[in-house]
Amino acid sequence: MKELQILVIGKHPDIMETILRLLNNQPGWTGTGAFTVDEALKLSETINVDVMLLGAGLSEDESAQIKANFSVPVIEHYGGGSGLLYAEIYGAVGI
Repeated sequence: MKELQILVIGKHPDIMETILRLLNNQPGWTGTGAFTVDEALKLSETINVDVMLLGAGLSEDESAQIKANFSVPVIEHYGGGSGLLYAEIYGAVGI
């Protein structure tokens, strides 16, 4: 399986920490976090993003900005446990 670079954007530090831990514990997955749209856009200049994961706390405008600026699958993940998170990512990349 191809190495996946997953960029996570969300507003809650504790949730971000958990999501990044879950992602980075998966073989071949690298999760990187951003707390603002600007930060996510800057990070996307330095890493080759395969999947964008939107977390809780983003406004509709922020979500729309992300979707407009990324040509990769964008997943809206607002909880539900690690099984759902993994299934969402597998579904987004066609595994």
